[in-house]
Amino acid sequence: MVVAAVLMAVPVGMAQNKALQKALNKEKKEKMKEYKKEGWKIFGSSRSLEVALLSHYDKLNQLGDDGREIVGVASRFKSKNVGKQMVANNASLSYAQQAGSSLKGRVVSDMSGNGTDAEGEFDHFYAAYERLVEKEIKGELSPSYTIIRDNGDGTFEMQEFYIVSESAASKARIRALENAMKESEAAQRHAAKISDFVREGFSTNE
Repeated sequence: MVVAAVLMAVPVGMAQNKALQKALNKEKKEKMKEYKKEGWKIFGSSRSLEVALLSHYDKLNQLGDDGREIVGVASRFKSKNVGKQMVANNASLSYAQQAGSSLKGRVVSDMSGNGTDAEGEFDHFYAAYERLVEKEIKGELSPSYTIIRDNGDGTFEMQEFYIVSESAASKARIRALENAMKESEAAQRHAAKISDFVREGFSTNE
């Protein structure tokens, strides 16, 4: 029975992989068409944009639910080196803002249920947490590929796509949480409670 089950599972797995590959190829073609229409080109890589895009999808697929795509954007800059730094900063800021929004939702929901005016009392805590996540997450964001286009007026626009492993990034968010709590009297008064439900949230994607 075990052998039969294994033999039956193989064709199913192959069919699923084939369907996934077909979907990825379709997505790649649509994205390449979009990039060409909008004037985007690969930047800082010897690979073609098509190969870079396929590699990006493959990395995300390997990470599965643990993988997350973050996009950094920059517009109207003249120096491409400056643009590269701008997209990196934008990506870490974007991640930090999403993490901060998720944290705020959990704190407000939980503390309000206990009769605490969480939204106003914890404002400093949220701001500190976002600032610290932005600092900590930079080491966890892995650049996948970068695209650039000419605005036609001497300036450029750039997008850089990053992949982050949420299980690895959770350590950065926990470090930020611990340091943010040190800066907030309100958070310190509810330290145990916040740590419990926030750490539970770190086991899932924010």
